[in-house]
Amino acid sequence: MMIIKHIKELFGVRDNPIFLKGKDMAVLPSIRNAYLKVEEGKIVSYGPMEECPPINSGEEIVDASRQYVLPAWCDSHTHLVFDGSREEEFVDKIKGVTYATIAKKGGGILNSAKKLQEASEDSLYEQAKMRLDEVRQSGTGAIEIKSGYGLTVEAELKMLRVINRLQENSPMAIKATFLGAHAYPEAYKENHQGYLDLICNEMMPIIAELRLAEYVDVFCEEGFFSLEETQQVLDAARKHGFKIKLHANQLKNSGGVQLGVKNGAVSVDHLECMGEEEIKILKTSLTIPTLLPFAAFFLRFPFQPARQLIDAGLGVALASDYNPGSAPSGNMPLLIAMSCIQMKMTPEESINAATLNGAYAMGVEKELGSITVGKRANLIFTEPIPSLAYLPYAFGSNLINKVMINGKF
Repeated sequence: MMIIKHIKELFGVRDNPIFLKGKDMAVLPSIRNAYLKVEEGKIVSYGPMEECPPINSGEEIVDASRQYVLPAWCDSHTHLVFDGSREEEFVDKIKGVTYATIAKKGGGILNSAKKLQEASEDSLYEQAKMRLDEVRQSGTGAIEIKSGYGLTVEAELKMLRVINRLQENSPMAIKATFLGAHAYPEAYKENHQGYLDLICNEMMPIIAELRLAEYVDVFCEEGFFSLEETQQVLDAARKHGFKIKLHANQLKNSGGVQLGVKNGAVSVDHLECMGEEEIKILKTSLTIPTLLPFAAFFLRFPFQPARQLIDAGLGVALASDYNPGSAPSGNMPLLIAMSCIQMKMTPEESINAATLNGAYAMGVEKELGSITVGKRANLIFTEPIPSLAYLPYAFGSNLINKVMINGKF
């Protein structure tokens, strides 16, 4: 048992947490000079220091005076399992080569697919484990990881087995998503239906039988998977009992949001290209708009209209999109800062989007995302800072002092 005492301010305290929308996103309940009690990896009580229960002998005491304590980040969209890096494409982009042109030359997703197909499962696991350890040190306590760099039956299964090993060996909450519909392999460039049949009739049944993924995702974009092709994959996903996520509206306003809502997607992710119609239809649904500002930043796209979405009464989640081609970082504190600076979210809105709303976007809201009795003790302890706003303000500084996962530092 552990008692954390004299916390300068405990943020994200919620007795009955719900998905946050509109003006509620700007509210981050807190307790000044607080205590928090942890037992068997879970939060058992918290409150003002004057209400702290007597400390028994043998209990571990942590003095958090001068520190803020927050719920750990819930990063609901990543591609953490990949082989190597793609900095040569980064240089091409600097020189003006477009994302679409790189993809047509066999770069982009197909570049990563070639590398991954040749990599051993153990090598992929060790690389992914290092990345997982890195993001945990910056405060991530839950993460969703997609396949999609395999693009063959064997390689997609290899990726999902790696994610499964990470789930078994990491204290973090990890969700697995099957993204076989990430790009068309070269062998199926002129035979889209052949690859769709491979995804729906060969990959999905095996993945469902082995329970290697909980979600199915599709890169629904012009030049990748059309609305009709995406619908085929989603129909098969429902048949096999998968929940649905969707890459939507990154490159163009292509109808992906409407398709996601129509199919009851848990979330539609990216959303660089949005209009009034998309906002209106999201307001009629339970589908969560998930914003990935790292990708917009790295590709020099317009940032997602977070302010417009929130002011319209919607709730949003924030995720890193950690991947080798368009978002080679899982640093959530930097993401929080970028969301404030470039998307005009307040610190409270961005933290709520990356904690509680992120937890909803990956289905762990009953365990994580807020300081709530009975939830896992996944917590961030900051360095001594003058205010919460200092966290995104001083974006170049490492202000995370330590991270607790399941009650352990």
